[in-house]
Amino acid sequence: MQGLRISAVLIILGSLVILTSCGIKNGSRSAVEDGSIAKPLSFTVVYAKDDLSHKQGISSVIGAFEKSHPNIVIDEVDETWTGSYVEYLKMKEAVGEFPDLVEMSDTQLFADAGLLHEMPGDLVGLLRAAPEVNGRFYNLPLELPAPQGIIYSKAVFRKAGIDTLPKTFDEFMEACEKIKRLGIDPVVAGIKDIRHMGYWINKFLIDEVYMHNPDWNAQRSEGKVSWTDPGPMKAMNNLASLWKRGYVAPGFLTTTDNQTAAILVSGQAAMLFSGPWLFNPIKAADPSFEYGFFALPDDNGMINVAGEQAPVGWSISAMAATDPAKLEAINQFLHYFYSEDQYPRYLQAVNGIPSTNEEINYPLPEAMNDVFRVINDPKTGKSMFIDQFSGRNMAPPQFRDWFYQTARDWLTGEMSVETAMKEADRMWDTLKE
Repeated sequence: MQGLRISAVLIILGSLVILTSCGIKNGSRSAVEDGSIAKPLSFTVVYAKDDLSHKQGISSVIGAFEKSHPNIVIDEVDETWTGSYVEYLKMKEAVGEFPDLVEMSDTQLFADAGLLHEMPGDLVGLLRAAPEVNGRFYNLPLELPAPQGIIYSKAVFRKAGIDTLPKTFDEFMEACEKIKRLGIDPVVAGIKDIRHMGYWINKFLIDEVYMHNPDWNAQRSEGKVSWTDPGPMKAMNNLASLWKRGYVAPGFLTTTDNQTAAILVSGQAAMLFSGPWLFNPIKAADPSFEYGFFALPDDNGMINVAGEQAPVGWSISAMAATDPAKLEAINQFLHYFYSEDQYPRYLQAVNGIPSTNEEINYPLPEAMNDVFRVINDPKTGKSMFIDQFSGRNMAPPQFRDWFYQTARDWLTGEMSVETAMKEADRMWDTLKE
């Protein structure tokens, strides 16, 4: 494959060759199982490091693998970057350093550019259901989707006289007002991390847009719907109302997702919006801290979460797959990662929900009961983040990052929601061209 490069706007010209794999034939598993790669080799791996628990979970499995496979060295690319993770991956590809094994979230983008290798069949067979893009398997999800929701201080709720959890968005806002009267910030938001900004934005987009119209992205590209329509406008005005009423702690632009746990435990704020991966940092900060979890309801009391399996997870680069020994080493690691002995290392670090066929058990914090109650409830609506749709519903490259950054502007009063949404239509069309 010749020098495909992803530019700043990812305009890809010409025909792209999609590299595919015929899978692992019967009998070749012995090399995977007995670690029989003859001579030492290495491969690079990159994964999103903005969540400390996630990083520690993956690193612990890599460390154990290297000890048991001394002939294989895994080079964890430990670099910092500004901007989004996808922009970092584009940069690595542009300089000829695209990772051999990569945690991938924008699968359609990179698969269409011919940069990803189709997952071998023996690896796909490890999972309950692997996501497809273009009718092929490019991802091995690290875990099943866990819902984001409100992690709250039980002590502050008691002090504020909040005896029952909010059943509608209006009741949630009433709870915020009660907490604010105590002189405590109702909510801490770590939107220095663009990922955390995405939690909030997609919560309301799922409520007001995607649960009503799963093909909204495609229809926006066809000019049939607009960001200024009632659904998207209501979603973003609901989001903005938290800031307008002073329910979000100051300093949100300089607060990271990981820092929100310490602020919650300190008593400075009563709630944060994140996922179960923050349960362990909360416990580490104060083992005696009482906290709970609930899904944030919409105006009608419905619970909707980002619970559909999106095409995300481990992906193998097309270039790495041209080296049979390297591909075999990666295959060995992935079998090891999802093994009954090692997979719990990662899952326990993030309180993850296993994606494998095999049942995996590990110690769970009490709040995970609330998480499972949400995802197992047949009434819970499930969708995906704006950038996780594929096929005709794929959002334009770079729109997500632009939209998340622009949301910061209207939350800080630098522009109105109305102006931002008009600009969103223009930007969508520009990036779609």
